[in-house]
Amino acid sequence: MDDGKVALVTGGSRGIGRAIVEVLCAARFRVAFSYRERGDDAAALVDQVRAQGQDAQAFRADVGDATQVRALAQSVAQAYGRIDVLVNNAGVHLPGAKLGDMPAEEWDRILRVNLTGPFHLVQAVLRGMRTRKQGHIVNLSSNVTQRMPAGYGAYTVSKTALETFTRILSKEEGQYGIRVNAVAPGPIRTDMLREALEAMGPERADAFVKSVPLGRTGEPGEIAAAVAFLVSDAASYVTGQVLYVNGGGPGG
Repeated sequence: MDDGKVALVTGGSRGIGRAIVEVLCAARFRVAFSYRERGDDAAALVDQVRAQGQDAQAFRADVGDATQVRALAQSVAQAYGRIDVLVNNAGVHLPGAKLGDMPAEEWDRILRVNLTGPFHLVQAVLRGMRTRKQGHIVNLSSNVTQRMPAGYGAYTVSKTALETFTRILSKEEGQYGIRVNAVAPGPIRTDMLREALEAMGPERADAFVKSVPLGRTGEPGEIAAAVAFLVSDAASYVTGQVLYVNGGGPGG
């Protein structure tokens, strides 16, 4: 469908990011993805998609480091010649940390990765997208922006700001044919969710999952499908939107 177009996905070695890499490769994008620590997982994913006749490359980078972010974008542009799609997926959290008690360095780390990293990446790719008069940016938010849960203050602040960033950016860049949207997952079966449920304890975790109207957690592929839709021609008139993929919204 999009043979020849290039997508950059941050945090692509596992979980939702890995599923996004897989679905975009299947849609015939050439996909570059970043990872911070899991080099073996990243290499295995590259081998997997190449065995299927698809094109992917992995680049090590800490999205929370502005210098590494700029180097990542430059390396991908050198490898593929362009970046047509940016998916800001990489994110971190600190389950159960109250705003009044969390270390300042953790606050800084969460906002640096979840919000400032996407800002630097967007600036790095916009020039090429503006020149070509087309491009897609998808930011991964979270259902916490609706729930405002206690114990996730820094994470929720970062994701709420990312949604605002998404909406404003879409208005500023629409004149260049660039569409900007966000996907806000609910509880998805990932390492991040496992950590969050462990922090809740068994009873609260069980009640939380049961509070989802569909009665289950989601799968990474269900988020990846939403991303694939937003960067496809089927969404040609969709920009500045936050798409909640959350099973109806957990109430816990």
